[in-house]
Amino acid sequence: MAKLDIHQHVTDTIIAQIEAGTPPWRKPWTGGKGGAAFPLRHNGEAYRGINILMLWATAHERDYNSAHWMTFKQAVDLGGMVKKGEKCARSVFYGTFEKDAEQTEGKSEGEGKTRIPYAKTNNVFNADQIEGLPEAFYIQPDPPRDLGTEGNPELDAFFASTGATIITSDDPRAYYKPATDTIHMPPVGTFYDADGYFGTLAHETIHWTGSEKRLDRIKKFQNREGYAFEEMIAEIGNCLLCLHLGVTPQFDQSAAYIESWLKALKDDKGLIFKAASEAQKAVDFVLAAVDANTIAEDHQEAA
Repeated sequence: MAKLDIHQHVTDTIIAQIEAGTPPWRKPWTGGKGGAAFPLRHNGEAYRGINILMLWATAHERDYNSAHWMTFKQAVDLGGMVKKGEKCARSVFYGTFEKDAEQTEGKSEGEGKTRIPYAKTNNVFNADQIEGLPEAFYIQPDPPRDLGTEGNPELDAFFASTGATIITSDDPRAYYKPATDTIHMPPVGTFYDADGYFGTLAHETIHWTGSEKRLDRIKKFQNREGYAFEEMIAEIGNCLLCLHLGVTPQFDQSAAYIESWLKALKDDKGLIFKAASEAQKAVDFVLAAVDANTIAEDHQEAA
């Protein structure tokens, strides 16, 4: 088995999280993660440096709530057991060991000894992957809070006229699911304002246009770079569609979101132009679908 390149593993992990994750500022509704702080070892000691980013990234990707991470043995020692089929994450441990100065090139310390730095990885599991730990290791997510935000009948009718299947439940996540060709939204009442709700729905509707049944875009982007490109399209399309509907898009958030993709994919200077072109096609598709469905409904009422 090839030796793990720790630095490459860290780089790939962080880039994948930047590209595939939704940043915290892009969640204008309540409920979900309990807001765990810095990742903690089994003994409560806080991780430092790159481990914070790596474990945050994994927790976000896999939707873990607990701040605690531990090895398989540490879990057993605490009375727990890793659930069957769970996949580990990796943390990095840096240390030094001594060698005789004559056998190494470097600065000698003490009596003919040289300290050599090294890095190794530990396979660790989040407490959410482990059964039987003391209750203190688990954090319950915040329930959705009904803020009383009300929808807009005209905008509700607009998105209904796209033909998209929109499912609403107390699940505090907003997403488009290609396998079922459905959009899921948290209740409008759990959003801080109506613009946040319809801006999020616009984002997911742009994803919906990428189905093979429509613009046939998403299945072409199965790798990491492709997923990032699709997210750029959805974010730009969200802004364009919001402007068309009179909903205030969150330009500061969208700009920051897109900038992160550009940093990760800066080798293609034309990427932003390609994304903008695809976003415009997606918005045109949505508007055309609404027009077609509205005309059909008018004809049915007139008949």
